[in-house]
Amino acid sequence: MRLRAEGLAHAYDGIEALGPLDLVVESGERVAVIGPSGCGKSTLLAILGGLVRPSRGRVLLEGEPPRGSLVPLAYVFQDFALLPWRTVEANVALPLEDRLGAAERRERVRAALARTRLADFARAYPRQLSGGMRQRVGIARALVVEPGVLLLDEPLSALDAQTRELLLEEVLGLTAGATLVWVTHHLDEAVRVADRVVLLSARPGRVRAILPVPIPEAERGRPSALAELARLRHELWDLLREDARRAEATLGAGPVDAAA
Repeated sequence: MRLRAEGLAHAYDGIEALGPLDLVVESGERVAVIGPSGCGKSTLLAILGGLVRPSRGRVLLEGEPPRGSLVPLAYVFQDFALLPWRTVEANVALPLEDRLGAAERRERVRAALARTRLADFARAYPRQLSGGMRQRVGIARALVVEPGVLLLDEPLSALDAQTRELLLEEVLGLTAGATLVWVTHHLDEAVRVADRVVLLSARPGRVRAILPVPIPEAERGRPSALAELARLRHELWDLLREDARRAEATLGAGPVDAAA
């Protein structure tokens, strides 16, 4: 599905946090969003997902405003956002409650658990799972609605480096064909997952630059692609560096990414 943001802007308690900005994500395209701390990346994603109403502007799906629970759109959160008192299968089923018949709901959940290799853990509780498995539950919960648009808010940042690398490959395979917007503060991750990388300015976040990633996704893990990916990463860091330093000084935050 084609996703379009027109004149989006948002303020919190009178402080301009985002925009105005325009952004188009074509059907089936993968877009990564990066920017300095506090620039409104997560706010942008929350507006696109209908979790926050913008102060100004609008979001269109296939040229029309989103319409409630029928929109085939799903969200993957940084902190997993699982209900600890529900089993894995019950967490995955949550978006389908009051929407489908019991038989279809069970089949959708079964298929989502199978795709994410969680079928053997259907009756487990979140506390019994590793961080990587908990995020896999979050991904299964997103996939169960068969989304045309998938929004991911730093989905791998809470994981160790090894788990992050393994899950990144899984997510890209599981979401093939979906329109995808992926917020991240890792520049390496951005150039791995995206067809285009959108760089936001310091607050209020506006589109400062859009860099295409010309290497096909299937070739990005090959040694021949590493030099080009490194060049893109350095280009992004050159654009981001000063805003990141200002944001660090203002917010007391750590650096956006470990840059060479």
